[in-house]
Amino acid sequence: MSTLESNKETFEYKAEMKQLLHLIIHSLYTHPEIFLRELISNASDASNKVRYLQMSDDTILDRNKELSIKIEADDKAQTFSIEDSGIGMSRDDLIKNIGMIASSGTLAFLKQVKEEKKDAGDLIGQFGVGFYSAFMVTDEITIETRHADKDSVGLRWTSSGDGSYSIEEIDKSERGTKISFKLKDDFKEFSQEYKIKETIKKYSNFADFSIFIGKEKVNTVEALWIKNKKDIKEEDLNAFYKFVSNDWEDPLAHLHLSLEGVGSTFKALLFIPQKDSFDLMRTQDHKTLQLYSNKVMIMEDCKDLLPEYLHFLRGVVDTADLSLNVSREMVQSSPVMQKLKTTLTSKVLQWLEKMASKETEKYNDFYKVFGRLFKYGVNNDFVNKDKVIDLVRFETSLQKEGELSSFKEYVSRMKEDQQEIYYLTGENRAQVENNPNMEYFKKHETEVLFLIDPSDAFIIPSIQEYDGKKVKAIDKGDIDLKDPEKEEEKDNKLSEALIDLFKETLKDRTEDVKVSKRLVDSAVTLVAKADGADKHTEHLMKMMGQEMPSSKRILEVNTDHAVIRNLSKRYIANDKDPMLTKCIVQLFESAQLIDDELSSKNDYVKRMMEIMEEATQ
Repeated sequence: MSTLESNKETFEYKAEMKQLLHLIIHSLYTHPEIFLRELISNASDASNKVRYLQMSDDTILDRNKELSIKIEADDKAQTFSIEDSGIGMSRDDLIKNIGMIASSGTLAFLKQVKEEKKDAGDLIGQFGVGFYSAFMVTDEITIETRHADKDSVGLRWTSSGDGSYSIEEIDKSERGTKISFKLKDDFKEFSQEYKIKETIKKYSNFADFSIFIGKEKVNTVEALWIKNKKDIKEEDLNAFYKFVSNDWEDPLAHLHLSLEGVGSTFKALLFIPQKDSFDLMRTQDHKTLQLYSNKVMIMEDCKDLLPEYLHFLRGVVDTADLSLNVSREMVQSSPVMQKLKTTLTSKVLQWLEKMASKETEKYNDFYKVFGRLFKYGVNNDFVNKDKVIDLVRFETSLQKEGELSSFKEYVSRMKEDQQEIYYLTGENRAQVENNPNMEYFKKHETEVLFLIDPSDAFIIPSIQEYDGKKVKAIDKGDIDLKDPEKEEEKDNKLSEALIDLFKETLKDRTEDVKVSKRLVDSAVTLVAKADGADKHTEHLMKMMGQEMPSSKRILEVNTDHAVIRNLSKRYIANDKDPMLTKCIVQLFESAQLIDDELSSKNDYVKRMMEIMEEATQ
């Protein structure tokens, strides 16, 4: 037996440590690939420690040795090893840091785990036990290590994780640590290069040190979020964005943040894509921001970092403020996380405000792609509602198709005597432009906001006022319009009598019939009650399968229209003429046809033929 072999010692875990180790191996880690992240993190930590010593201690072992992390795997033998040139471990280190998961309080910890089973992961967050995740994928682990101290010796630690471990001296000339094991059959894929590369890219690409598989360096993208803004080139930003987003196009814009404060110390690099991934592949998983802690990924898709209406953003947030569970797979609900979300949201909105002001064309490009999602912040973010309202955009009647306007810009163009902000909802621009309710506004060149995105109908009820001016739909009956030409209505009694006939004829089909001030070229139009939903909203709700019975509308009549004047003459000649009621019903159903609400087209066409037949006799 050699001298080195005679130094081998066997140690037994304490009973409670066996229980804790079993808990870690079988309960706390849900994704086997986490073992690689944890081992790389430990190797990176060891390398950082020795890098600090290199600057202050000339006597350390292998002082000028390059710092890197090397991974070797053999898919035939199902073996795996990871080696670093970091600070290494002494015999005491192996006993305290590897042989003992926690130096004190283990029994109390286990008792608390049993009492609060659901929170076991949170409770164990203070313990550095990431190394033990490797026991998920192997039955036995070997550590070969040598401390940076020049008088240190090589050591081998071996354990099957079931009750004991051994430590023995070995010949090892170089500083650092090598961890090796044979993979269980169920996890043999981790001995294949493609799987190792995939896992490193996902979790550990931004480690402080180069990671090699054989001779190939696999972490080639830098952690740009920790660098100074002025030191980052545009091409590096584009490459980084493509790496974290799996997009093949450059981003539309980016935001680089570095904040230090109580409860919200973090760095972030956020991007707005040029296109919405849903437009390209509807089945694609819609991911948002990646959460990192000291450049190690904690969550690949951390939706809690931002409110839902900002989930179009891609990128990275890195903070060391969060309290994490042992596997780092779940972020604890905490005031810190909420503070981070609040701060990020505020910074993103400030960024968009600046873009809208200074880079209007770029902002409009963003809005045309992601406006449908973003505008839901009006309903969902009470704290920032006013900021979101300032950032929503619409086409308008006085602008070219495709041009966008804010509420603020609309107000700046309002006429001196205009007291309300006007809008009209519809399926597309052509539909709203040709809506009869637009005739008054065209005649008087009064601007109207066109709400032609389906989501507009759901957010506009939350915007009842802007800058002290009420926001009003022009297809509702309570709109206050003034037209001097209509104020001096002649034959008022005749108009009242004809309107009464309209009311009697349509009493079961309309809410009311009124003389219209908004019509210029059309004979009639249908408008909603002041407290009723407009026809477009009703249509959308029905498309979504929502129970929403159609409400009766108000019929407005243009008494200056030739058809109405001719009906008046006919009424004077014979107020019992059956053609009067037939024409009134036809006018009403014509308005329904325009609004896509006509239920019986056959009756409509038949009646039209009867009217034409009489008119051509």
